[in-house]
Amino acid sequence: MRVGVLFPLIWLRAFPLLCAGLPQPPAWVPARWPWPETKSLELLAGSPVNCLLLQSYNPEFLAAAAEHGLVTLAVITPGKDSLAAARKALAAKVTGIVMEGDFPESDASAVKQAAGGAPFVEVTSRTRVPLGSGLPIVGTYQGVWPGIVPMESRAGPTGATWILTNTGFIRAVRAWGGATLWLANRPPANTVVTGTRYRQAIADAAMSGARWVLSLDTGFAERLHHREERAVSDWTSMNQVLRHFEQHPEWRGMHEYGMLALVQDPAKSGLVSGGILDMIAVKRIPLRVVPRQLLSAAALADVRVVLNVDAAELSAEQDRVLRDFTASGGLVLSGPKGWTDEKPKGDSFTLDQPDLDRLDELAKEVDARISRNSLGVRVFNAASMLSHVLVSSDEKTIVVHLVNYSDYPVQNLTLMFPGRYKAATLIAPEGSAPIRDIFQTPDSSGLGVDRVSVCAAISLTQ
Repeated sequence: MRVGVLFPLIWLRAFPLLCAGLPQPPAWVPARWPWPETKSLELLAGSPVNCLLLQSYNPEFLAAAAEHGLVTLAVITPGKDSLAAARKALAAKVTGIVMEGDFPESDASAVKQAAGGAPFVEVTSRTRVPLGSGLPIVGTYQGVWPGIVPMESRAGPTGATWILTNTGFIRAVRAWGGATLWLANRPPANTVVTGTRYRQAIADAAMSGARWVLSLDTGFAERLHHREERAVSDWTSMNQVLRHFEQHPEWRGMHEYGMLALVQDPAKSGLVSGGILDMIAVKRIPLRVVPRQLLSAAALADVRVVLNVDAAELSAEQDRVLRDFTASGGLVLSGPKGWTDEKPKGDSFTLDQPDLDRLDELAKEVDARISRNSLGVRVFNAASMLSHVLVSSDEKTIVVHLVNYSDYPVQNLTLMFPGRYKAATLIAPEGSAPIRDIFQTPDSSGLGVDRVSVCAAISLTQ
């Protein structure tokens, strides 16, 4: 997804004047809004959602949304006169335009120009996401629906559990820095989606610093529209998870913690779900993502092991950085003989079986070399969970995000981490509390977590 206009710098300066009182793009919390009735806005009372993607609307609804300080973005899809649709939406006084789908560049340029100073968003396939563009928001409509996959339906490089997740793709994109990433994938069709699965989708994106564009399946939307008790309860819980992340904007400003670094080109396998990043995430090994183009000695500070999957593309200077890293005692791992880091094929953004077989070779190489090493924070008794570890710029605070992809709470977790920390806090959608029992071992510290429902964060402060 791209946000921009013909002159993006002018747009960024003018936007606060054009939309006084509205949140700015990095703070937009988006949702597809299925109801054009003004009364539906009552559901947003106390909700972090402040940006509505609309396919139907009327002047009364738009006026009420503006009065509530909500951003309204009209959604335009392929198959219609996009310029005429954009002009009609802007005349109705929406805040801005979303083009969802892969449009010809000429269509996008025409709508950009028609938008003038209004926000303009493109929702694209992953291969068209403008990595490193400097735009305030990038994103895609392509995403997997997070959850646990039974091992009999998945042959690949895992332990006992394989978790479908968008986190690898998110981390590859965010390794470029700056942009807010939106995932605009919808719930799976012809499937009953529980409130727990919706909360997992929100948390899967948010723990790595992205935002899922909240989207309700038709059945759930209808039940919520009629204010059925269970639907309202699930909606309340979904907003609780959104609030859990939105109340901590500092998390998006922290950088990845890890003594293991993955060097890859985000425009290749970084665009794929189920690839190298997800393979390592399932093992809950803290990892720092380093785009090949940004490889430097500074990027490898405090790293012990580098997994380099883009060796054939290294420049002479990048190769020298890795040789210096090895000379200083670091370990560099490359893919198996003949390994190449490949882009997605066609419209696919997941791996087919031959790709999984290739990845299995790499997984065995990684396991053989690093599985017994302590590379930072470790999480035990968490087979149905993924973790993501962040560190503050002054390196005095570590935040460990935990997301549970099962239908049941996980109990009795143990976290081990290097160094000594004075304080630990459990931060969860249900509430926060200090963790008082931090135990020490000769070379690390540890703590226990009694229960995680869908998500939680452990904040450790020196």
